[in-house]
Amino acid sequence: MPKKPADADEEPDPTPYLFVSLEQKRIDQTKPYDAKKSCWVPDDKEGFVLGEIRGTKGDLVTVAIPGGEEKNFKKEQVTQVNPPKYEKAEDMSNLTYLNDASVLHNLKQRYYAKLIYTYSGLFCVAINPYKRFPVYTNRCAKLYRGKRRNEVPPHIFAISDGAYVNMLTNHENQSMLITGESGAGKTENTKKVIAYFATVGASTKKGETEKKANLEDQVVQTNPVLEAFGNAKTVRNDNSSRFGKFIRIHFGPTGKLAGADIETYLLEKARVISQQTLERSYHIFYQLMSGAVPGVKEKCLLSNNVSDYNFVAQGKTTIPNVDDGEEFRVTDEAFDILGFTPEEKENVYKITAAVMHMGTMKFKQRGREEQAEADGTEEGERVGKLLGVEAVGLYTAFVKPRIKVGNEFVTQGRNVNQVNYSVGAMSKAVFDRLFKFLVKKCNETLDTKQKRQHFIGVLDIAGFEIFDYNGFNQLCINYTNEKLQQFYNHHMFILEQEEYEREGITWAFIDFGLDLQPCIDLIEKPMGILSILEEESMFPKATDKTFEEKLNTNHLGKSPNFQKPKPPKPGQQPAHFTLGHYAGNVPYNITGWLEKNKDPLNDTVVDLFKKGTNALVQEIFADHPGQTGAAAAEKGMLSIQKNIIFLCRLLALLYLT
Repeated sequence: MPKKPADADEEPDPTPYLFVSLEQKRIDQTKPYDAKKSCWVPDDKEGFVLGEIRGTKGDLVTVAIPGGEEKNFKKEQVTQVNPPKYEKAEDMSNLTYLNDASVLHNLKQRYYAKLIYTYSGLFCVAINPYKRFPVYTNRCAKLYRGKRRNEVPPHIFAISDGAYVNMLTNHENQSMLITGESGAGKTENTKKVIAYFATVGASTKKGETEKKANLEDQVVQTNPVLEAFGNAKTVRNDNSSRFGKFIRIHFGPTGKLAGADIETYLLEKARVISQQTLERSYHIFYQLMSGAVPGVKEKCLLSNNVSDYNFVAQGKTTIPNVDDGEEFRVTDEAFDILGFTPEEKENVYKITAAVMHMGTMKFKQRGREEQAEADGTEEGERVGKLLGVEAVGLYTAFVKPRIKVGNEFVTQGRNVNQVNYSVGAMSKAVFDRLFKFLVKKCNETLDTKQKRQHFIGVLDIAGFEIFDYNGFNQLCINYTNEKLQQFYNHHMFILEQEEYEREGITWAFIDFGLDLQPCIDLIEKPMGILSILEEESMFPKATDKTFEEKLNTNHLGKSPNFQKPKPPKPGQQPAHFTLGHYAGNVPYNITGWLEKNKDPLNDTVVDLFKKGTNALVQEIFADHPGQTGAAAAEKGMLSIQKNIIFLCRLLALLYLT
């Protein structure tokens, strides 16, 4: 085992979480094993269980399973067990018998032994322990610095160091794809990778008393900011990234850190104003409510009760073992390290709080008319004060917006439902644009103007999702995952093939990326799901029902990946179709997809914001033409079109690394 670093006495020893102990190896070697009789057989509960072959008759194999019971299995269901010397193998490509049962068993046994990283050829498999293990400390990182992969146990640091060395020796950009289902640990691994590169590429050693933030600090401190505004609790994950990001860490000619930039896409805007029962909105809302940073809560005109703010109180408002106050202090400090001015920081908080207050604005029907009007103005006055606009003008813009008819502007009346929808859409847009400003500001700080030679890209996207209710956002996320998994499969198996050829191994190459093509075609080809959605979004009279009918007419019974959904369980909303993805069948509910795809904004309110007194509100809406400006290409762009543009740009980048 590696020698203990002399300067790391204060940090816990990571080796029990990296290596199988000698004692455990001895125990593993003595496990009973019969090469001819030991086998794996399928099990409904465990996936696979260890059995012993008792006899064979034709295509049936009699197997004794745990508990002494004997069962008959088809020959193809019975798979071989690896010898004990392969127990808890660090690299599963070394297994004598490589089958699903052996892979699952190896990963489970390593997981139970607190070994969360395992190699599978060129892949590194990570299993989320949902606990803090001391495997990301400086002491642990030093074990991997400058080491070949086969010299140290499996770890994300080994993959990271390999990418860094390859960049320097081959003079080529590198990319790391961190994929997996929601809750698999992608975001945490991404943070550790970024911190590792920041440390490896550090240009100077910072003294203990030095206060000034350096580039390494700033790269790492983008995480608390983006997590506060872009992460939320879901059913499966208390800190789920609700957006995708591609982070480029730039290095100079000598391998020193020279800057970084972040590209984000597809923030889940719907979560700003609505959440499922067991979920919550973005962390920043609850951090603000904590009052942990002196003076902020008062400036944001917030009460002491989160349930006063309907937009963010429809699900859970707290997370076990998470202190929103402490998290807020971390977020606030990160803003300082990243160079946000006090005014910018205050305006960020005010705009965030304004979104919460917008959900409290009330409207009522005027007499017997359809026309909506304000039902009290106190809530709107708070919104106006925070966003730098007059409350009277804000209410008027929502209930009687001006629209252009020919060359003239006329006032259009709105009913209560239309106004409430408009307020929700504007709230989502305000938060989304604020998030984009934060990313832009981070990128400005990380652009040091130093000479850049090459970069290492790290991709962290929202993982594949199968929930009880799957809507428009899940389709976008899962479609993105299909495309990236196809790239991943194709690229990695090509690398595997090249390695086999170098070693003189004869094998039949299969491009597993092609397995995903039928589902991808169903989504993106002409008259596919996205094409039909785009077409229906252009028709003023199109409804969710006409969209569903067109989907069924074109695909039901014609594509094996497009299926009729199962009846809903008690309490569940019904699905309209089921799509066969690589990670499983997902039932989708299409309610509201047409509106979500168009995401229309009230231009009268936008004009009001652009003329207001809050400098940051003006900035985040500066590129929106409103009513009076020239038409902007993005103004009429559908959500799904933006997603496809990002995907094309991302895949082009990945193919170059």
